[in-house]
Amino acid sequence: MSFQNKFNFVTEFKTEIMKAYVFPGQGAQYPGMGKDLYENSSEAKVLFEKANDILGFNITNIMFEGTIDDLKQTKVTQPAIFLHSVLLAKTLKNFAPDMVAGHSLGAFSALVANGTLTFEDGLTLVSKRAMAMQKACEIEPSTMAAIVGLADDVVEEVCSSIDDVVVPANYNCPGQLVISGSVAGIDKACEMLTEKGAKRAIKLVVGGAFHSPFMAPARKELASAIESTVFNKPLCPVYQNVNAQAVSDPLIIKENLILQLTAPVKWAQILQNMIADGATSFTEIGPGKVLQGLVKKVDRSIETLGINSYDG
Repeated sequence: MSFQNKFNFVTEFKTEIMKAYVFPGQGAQYPGMGKDLYENSSEAKVLFEKANDILGFNITNIMFEGTIDDLKQTKVTQPAIFLHSVLLAKTLKNFAPDMVAGHSLGAFSALVANGTLTFEDGLTLVSKRAMAMQKACEIEPSTMAAIVGLADDVVEEVCSSIDDVVVPANYNCPGQLVISGSVAGIDKACEMLTEKGAKRAIKLVVGGAFHSPFMAPARKELASAIESTVFNKPLCPVYQNVNAQAVSDPLIIKENLILQLTAPVKWAQILQNMIADGATSFTEIGPGKVLQGLVKKVDRSIETLGINSYDG
């Protein structure tokens, strides 16, 4: 049975076990990440060394020996998380995803894992993305905040009522929505949303307003790099951030990846759609456990697993 026929069959009848693999985004980094991979897998070691050449600096030293502050450097954070996730997937026994998705930056890890991008092209794009986003953050001060305990439509209505730029950025799970915008706009939104009954309105320690109009310069810069990169037919569908839908067409995957920089991450909707399409277990590959927790917030009955170290 071809993959597409298998996917259609399972989507309709949901009689087979379907494995979803999800990949984390920025914020999951930690000192020492990936060192066990380097020391125990010859394949991972070769690719880590190749990554040093591609990036033009020794990211392995920073990942393995650097401090948490070292890992917060934009040019380091995104490639480090990508490397940790992708190399875990490459060295994982019996890695056979039926569907994949990645949260923001994790979208690039997911695309390498499902064969859409080569390791080299994926890392190159992640590096260019990181630097383009950093430059966009320096143009004008901006920030983000996590809003907990309110319905999405309430948060959306408040955001749209503010004169400054404030938009939904990450629909993480029911009752948790991250907003993005100008510093003044985010301050005003947090005040208004607290008055509306939000349990928490927490400003995040981030470099800027990701997934908002403030990232338009980065989107333009990254678009040319994405358009000139070969995207292959994926081995399995990828659920993309911008529309939460399963996509297999390389051209559409490219378009959505470009739009992702200024559009919200529809993560809760992605999880809901993957479950509706037959996912019976979710495995988070990469640093941290955040995505496993978000799956449980959507459906507590779904099995979740985490792979964050070399399993030999």
